[in-house]
Amino acid sequence: MEGLSSKEIEIVSYLELNGRLFFTKKDILRFFKNENELGVYLHRLKKKGRILKLNKEKYYLIPVRAFRGHWSEHPFIIIDEMFNGKDYVIRGMAAAHYWSLIEQIPTTIEVQCMNRQGERTIFNFTIIFKRTRKNSLQKAVKRKVKGHSFRISPREDVVNWLNSRG
Repeated sequence: MEGLSSKEIEIVSYLELNGRLFFTKKDILRFFKNENELGVYLHRLKKKGRILKLNKEKYYLIPVRAFRGHWSEHPFIIIDEMFNGKDYVIRGMAAAHYWSLIEQIPTTIEVQCMNRQGERTIFNFTIIFKRTRKNSLQKAVKRKVKGHSFRISPREDVVNWLNSRG
């Protein structure tokens, strides 16, 4: 791995050997003297393109086997990890594609949640966050992709949404 210090290689190797592509600061704190040093190394790894910050505590490790730093993870898995598996629902065209109601693969994914708004691009897809109330998240159904669960709008709701679009 070019450009990584011995400590960075140690951290990346530890995470990869333990199958921890998604990790928190607590998972690697033991490699550092204090939290300031941890923050410096996390910043360096982000700058070098080896990790992505998903939320305040969680990061995603881009594996060593990534060809020239290019890697992609299923967007639904990334979104579920961003929200720690709760208080969100995937809607819109991404949900329509998941339920096989449309054939086109969307590059944007609409996520309704209670605490975020705006958009963020990760890998080759854009996540659009729309704020909503907790009661509109109750109808979400849990499904799995690559052995990882995520929350998505029920098929009937997506059909009604598509029909309302004209």
